[in-house]
Amino acid sequence: MDFSTAPELEDLLERASDFMDREVYPLESTMRESFEEALPLANEARERCKSTGLWAPQMPSEYGGMGLAFLPHAHMSEVLGRSPLGHYIFGCQAPDAGNMEILHKFGSEQQKERWLRPLASGQIRSCFSMTEPDRAGSNPTWLDTTAVRDGDDYVINGRKWFTTGGHLADVAIVMAVTNPDAAPHMRASQIIVPTNSPGFHHIRRLSVMGEEGYGWSSHSEIAYQDCRVPVDNLLGQEGFGFTIAQERLGPGRIHHCMRWLGICERAFDLMCDRAARRMVSPNKPLGSRQAVQHWIAESRAEIDAARWMVYHAAWKIDREGTRAARSEISSIKFFAAGVLQRVLDRAIQVHGALGMTDDTPLAWFFRHERAARIYDGPDEVHKSALARAILKNYGIELGSQGS
Repeated sequence: MDFSTAPELEDLLERASDFMDREVYPLESTMRESFEEALPLANEARERCKSTGLWAPQMPSEYGGMGLAFLPHAHMSEVLGRSPLGHYIFGCQAPDAGNMEILHKFGSEQQKERWLRPLASGQIRSCFSMTEPDRAGSNPTWLDTTAVRDGDDYVINGRKWFTTGGHLADVAIVMAVTNPDAAPHMRASQIIVPTNSPGFHHIRRLSVMGEEGYGWSSHSEIAYQDCRVPVDNLLGQEGFGFTIAQERLGPGRIHHCMRWLGICERAFDLMCDRAARRMVSPNKPLGSRQAVQHWIAESRAEIDAARWMVYHAAWKIDREGTRAARSEISSIKFFAAGVLQRVLDRAIQVHGALGMTDDTPLAWFFRHERAARIYDGPDEVHKSALARAILKNYGIELGSQGS
């Protein structure tokens, strides 16, 4: 397996890093109050990003993007992940990026023109409504929200939460049960819902560890109350909502992991700089303490191990497809999320009281990325899935709940 990067990709990553240095990192201080404070300057930086040809790395050129293949985009995700603003300014932030991908793959030509094109250009924002407050997110086949066919319309009823970017979004993609009598994985569909539709109600932004967030950088509770949309708003085929979700989540987990590696590298740099500069007594830097040295060494080894695991999973996806790489994807999802938590915790510890403030991005990362071990499948689900796949080679067949 050759994981080396081609010279043209190295050049691209260097250009992206230079843009991050010039345009992105300097804006982080404006985020200390909220994302809302950073938004005007961030939107100006987005326009400059477009002019440099670095916009929307995941989208094909016909939609104004860079048209990067899967693995180069993953590399880009690591560079951009070093700042909370990176993906937003480059036009590939969640959930918009995932919504663009499924609209591009499953959307009708009419849906692409109406929603994908303005979404890809950054003219509108979107959200993805799947998680429900009264149903376990670890079992996406078990949903309360329904979409009942009524003539040429669907009538949607249900409640969703942790709908990222739901605040101020222009359009939602909703996962709802359309075929209640079908097999579990064929019951739900994905439906496009403009947020100005009657019956779409934004209830609140959820406070996450004391921070409500704003716009893209927020999570919302949404109520669908007799929300009526045309049947033409169905994304793909009826009953294929779970399949589309898996198409979205599999590669998305790789991109999350690469973004986490970017966060890890940023936290590692800050930790090492603090260890070198902070004096605990005259001429005695914090880095002279053995405990701090061990944290640095452990962090370096764990980040490197996670990176090679991610590269291997991406390599297998490129060669054999997402389904063949399911075990590798499960492995990196819980392993990289764990590395991220440990590296951030060590970096905050090395910064002491400063690490608890928003004078560095560490506290922001810690608040927002604790969920890394929950979203896109909690650690425990991925560990069980991996264990079942391994035990199958030893002649043990276990159901999805390990029974």
